[in-house]
Amino acid sequence: MFIGHFALGFAAKKTAPAVSLGMLFLAAQFVDLLWPTLLLLGVERVAIVPGITVVTPLDFQHYPVTHSLVAGAFWASALGMAYALIGRNLRGGAVFGALVLSHWFLDLVTHRPDLPIVPYGLKVGLGLWNSLPGTLIVEFILFALGVWLYSRATVAKNRTGSWALWTLVAFLAVTYLGNLFGPPPSSVTAIAWAGHAMWLLVLWGWWIDRNRATRPTHG
Repeated sequence: MFIGHFALGFAAKKTAPAVSLGMLFLAAQFVDLLWPTLLLLGVERVAIVPGITVVTPLDFQHYPVTHSLVAGAFWASALGMAYALIGRNLRGGAVFGALVLSHWFLDLVTHRPDLPIVPYGLKVGLGLWNSLPGTLIVEFILFALGVWLYSRATVAKNRTGSWALWTLVAFLAVTYLGNLFGPPPSSVTAIAWAGHAMWLLVLWGWWIDRNRATRPTHG
């Protein structure tokens, strides 16, 4: 899953209005932001196998540090508590941790059985990636709902707050479709470096939030 993770980041702003959208993106995509570095270091492994699923040619062979359920729970607990303590925001920390853990459960829906529950243990996956129409429907419904909730929870302070948001929404949608319908990656190294570029999306989210304010509630 790709835009589905960003969808939860967008949606979480309503629950944790004090947390920057950039930090919500960081939480929702944390394990995928860590994964490229571990690929380059050889700690985790992926192979390019066209046809292994309808949606993606990636064979996720070994990623217990980032994508096992136990590891996800560890990262969620550690990062959630760190955010709560440093930011002095218990609700923000709880939402941050929940977003980190949500990554595994969203991936559970799309992946074939390659997600470990415990490192080196049983692997699971419901295999939505075996259906291109199903994947598109689920991800875009989640994405549209998440963006809608964010746009309802915030209001632009200026023109930047409006166009920066909708430009990001369009960029994520086009990038996702390009990945689905474009050629397979040229190498694992290319995958890793492209994955590092996602940090720019975290910064983009932070920039958007700097130019938007929490929408006041009435009643």
